[in-house]
Amino acid sequence: MRRALAASAGTGGATVVVALSGGADSLALAAAAAFEAPKLGLRAVAAIVDHGLQDGSADVAAAAARAAESLGLEARILAAAVDGDHPDGPEAAAREARYAALEALADELGAVGILLGHTLDDQAESVLLGLARGSGATSLQGMAGASGRRIRPLLGVRRATTRAFCADSGLDPWEDPHNSDARFARVRVRTTVLPVLEAELGPGVAEALARTADQLREDADAFRKMIDETIEDIVEHAEAGISVSVAALSANPAALRNRIIRHVVASEFGTSLTRGQTLEVARLSMDWSGQGPIDLPGCRARRAGGRIVFEAR
Repeated sequence: MRRALAASAGTGGATVVVALSGGADSLALAAAAAFEAPKLGLRAVAAIVDHGLQDGSADVAAAAARAAESLGLEARILAAAVDGDHPDGPEAAAREARYAALEALADELGAVGILLGHTLDDQAESVLLGLARGSGATSLQGMAGASGRRIRPLLGVRRATTRAFCADSGLDPWEDPHNSDARFARVRVRTTVLPVLEAELGPGVAEALARTADQLREDADAFRKMIDETIEDIVEHAEAGISVSVAALSANPAALRNRIIRHVVASEFGTSLTRGQTLEVARLSMDWSGQGPIDLPGCRARRAGGRIVFEAR
């Protein structure tokens, strides 16, 4: 915690926002921030986001605010409505609304960091969910310890440790009923899948999954640097989009070639390609036999001489 806060402290007098739900993880985070922040000249403000989705949510938020104040933190309760028609479901909608509210408060306060209470268990669950989706290494990277202003100081800490800390410190965490609702995939992973893996494969599965996420994130960082170095030489702007050199694309190994294709489409058109779509585009350089344009989300890819042209549809 001290290392994470020190990285945000700057010249002193800065503010950090502590995301607080009232659960054991965020309560332990708030207590640690309340202890460490003053030593570094930081002002710590607890932010409690109330989505208003459950009966009594206002009371829960008020109780969390009182707990923050008892620890010596300022407390702010933030209302954040959830998009009921979100394409990725209620969990994603609530997460986006929560982050938007936290970022808005951080902007208002000029905060240098937003502390989030995700633990090693959350990381392991994210890796398993990504594996189930089959969406490649990106989804297996889990959550970064620091991403922009968002900082996760507890990613190396087990959930059992935060619960024990709260018990030893006389803190009474709130138990979110959604955390035991088996309708949610993450809850099923938490209550069924991980315990079965631990029972059948032995202890240490969660830690191994978290290490895997760290290693994949290192690989992804290396690929990003390689893409940045490569893309300037092989990409040109076209009349209605962007084009990539076939020869240069073909000369790269498949892992880098596919990432370049996804990066070009995401950067230019703001959409993501599936693996199948990416491989179809790659065939325009590796296995071209005169096939016509490929329709993709938000754009179209076609072979034009020695280049693959991506243009808006």
